[in-house]
Amino acid sequence: MAPRDLPRTTLAILFIGGLIAASLWIVRPFLPALIWAAMIVIATWPLLRALQRRLWGRRWLAASLMTLALLLAFVVPLALAVATVVANAGAIFAWTRSLAALQLPTLPDWVRSLPVVGDSIAEAWREVAAAGWSELAKRVAPYADDALRWIAGQAGDVGLIGAQLLVTVVLAAVLYADGEAAAERLRRFGVRLAGARGGAAVQLAGKAVRAVALGVVVTALVQALAGGLGLLVAGVPFAGVLTALMFVLAVAQIGAVPVLVCAAGWLYWGEGQLGAAIALLVWSIVVGTLDNVLRPVLIRQGADLPLLLVFAGVIGGIIGFGLIGIFVGPVVLAVAYTLLEDWMNEKPGRVEGDSGRS
Repeated sequence: MAPRDLPRTTLAILFIGGLIAASLWIVRPFLPALIWAAMIVIATWPLLRALQRRLWGRRWLAASLMTLALLLAFVVPLALAVATVVANAGAIFAWTRSLAALQLPTLPDWVRSLPVVGDSIAEAWREVAAAGWSELAKRVAPYADDALRWIAGQAGDVGLIGAQLLVTVVLAAVLYADGEAAAERLRRFGVRLAGARGGAAVQLAGKAVRAVALGVVVTALVQALAGGLGLLVAGVPFAGVLTALMFVLAVAQIGAVPVLVCAAGWLYWGEGQLGAAIALLVWSIVVGTLDNVLRPVLIRQGADLPLLLVFAGVIGGIIGFGLIGIFVGPVVLAVAYTLLEDWMNEKPGRVEGDSGRS
């Protein structure tokens, strides 16, 4: 057996590592858009195939329609949201200035009668009412300044966000047109890396993405639309902005109920509309229960994964990776969970025939 050439092996590893690092550095500006495009394409791939069958088997026509739908779903709402904020900037500023003239309403008796927390809430309410809005504004001012600076910084990135969305749509169009080839390359890479388990892990990652898209995103969308409908019927202002906020909160597993409850409180204390407030509270209960009904059913249709695993993956992914962590977290946990289960269930002494060979 020939002796190993250690310097040659070391230099080869360093060269390959440097090549990988340089490649990642070059494509780094496009990685967020590429990840989003891949997640969107994986989640909507069955819809593309169904559309292709209806369009006489023409892939380019189905891919064009899906790309147009992505443009309408992402780029157009962003432009409309920015235009709405700019057009109503004066009204929003006047509304915030008018808050100083408002008088804090009297705390209802049923709040004081609440067990454990009733007295504390009543005492805090009395302190705020005695101090007045001017004193409250002084206390909130430092936090408000930080929030305004953050909003100003985010507003400066609107153009960058729009560019990222356009790049995401373009990359999604490319994947729609040649998705099978990309999936086959990933499968071959997984098989080459870890044999049959690697190929199964690639397929599982795709199923996990589809499960999260169905169970988390679709459920959040349904909750936000239902909540927005309730706000619109109740006559709450800025229903569109609040609907977008409910969607974000529902994706983050907080839910749309806090927004609806706050809107109901505004209807009762700010507008004196008791009937509308009660109706909105009842509707918020209905919207809140949609999460418990829809999400498990939709996740099971995407992949046979424990609901707790998906929930932990979404929360941990958002904390660790930001918005893209909605998909990255569950995918990583799903692959790790399945590989661990497969390894624990494997019989001792069994050797996988094609591990390490492709």
